[in-house]
Amino acid sequence: MLVNIPLKRVVDDSYDISIDTLPKLHFDTKVAIVTNPKVAGLHLGYLLSKISAKELYIITVADGEEYKNQASIDTILESLFNHRFNRKSMLIAFGGGVIGDMCGYVSSIYQRGIDFIQIPTTLLSQVDASVGGKTGMNNSYGKNLVGAFHQPRAVYIDPYFLTTLPEREFGAGIAEVVKMAVTFNKDFFEFLESADLKNPLVLQESIMQAVQTKASVVAEDEKEHGLRAALNYGHTFGHVIENETQYKKYLHGEAVAIGMVMANQTAVKMGLMSDEEAQRVKLLLEKYNLETSYVIADVESFYETFYLDKKSSDSSIKFILPVSIGGVEITDECSKEMIIEVLQGFGKKA
Repeated sequence: MLVNIPLKRVVDDSYDISIDTLPKLHFDTKVAIVTNPKVAGLHLGYLLSKISAKELYIITVADGEEYKNQASIDTILESLFNHRFNRKSMLIAFGGGVIGDMCGYVSSIYQRGIDFIQIPTTLLSQVDASVGGKTGMNNSYGKNLVGAFHQPRAVYIDPYFLTTLPEREFGAGIAEVVKMAVTFNKDFFEFLESADLKNPLVLQESIMQAVQTKASVVAEDEKEHGLRAALNYGHTFGHVIENETQYKKYLHGEAVAIGMVMANQTAVKMGLMSDEEAQRVKLLLEKYNLETSYVIADVESFYETFYLDKKSSDSSIKFILPVSIGGVEITDECSKEMIIEVLQGFGKKA
């Protein structure tokens, strides 16, 4: 006997990304703003002046990648239950990538899914984390290994929030901008080499180009079955670095910058990228005071951690490698011996 459930349908999850001054927002429902103490202290007053809602609540969780965990998720969920949120209620992610990922994940699982919007306050979250619907949390095994694809209803990118961004956070965001240029847009990369991203108008143009690049990739491959995985350039190595340092030494973008350098060295060994091109990427990262070196204490352990990467399988590891500047390749053809050789170049110094 066979019973078929006919669920074939087209779901339109399209949404707009506004790159401008935050408009007035009105919600005829319960709304919770999920944020952290640092962002709330700097910008909550500004956001509240722009929002009206039937009922409005503030949920604050601890600041930092190490708090992107089940305990923080439970804090948000408990607040929603206590305030009797329902399926018509709305969440607002107000902060960087950590807040966006957790708020999005909670919205994907609370009563099996409610709406949320992204109001990112860091450069990294504006150009990358807030766009595309990836949500999740970390656990002891690695970064973002628990999560869901859950698209926001809208994204509001207001450059005003960047006026208080610390230098390190700014650099971490630049790493994600460079990532997209190296893999998808040679002209954009060459623009970045000579651009002054401290200039607000130049920065806004760069944000727009980065967002447009990511949006086009997400539209083609929403759930990362193919092309979208290329946006993880630098992340396969970078996530291991974050895991090894317990998410305390490096900001996400800083770890990705080092990961890009490692990926570039792999690409050079495979003949996909020239030494000169790899050096250009390294110099662009260093222009914004990003570290490009890392001392690997145990090369074998570093390599084994790759298997926890979401793109990998039991028997192979997928690497995202640049093809010159402006191209990208996703491959599982990198031998262990070659990767170990690359990692040994970052090995423990005598």
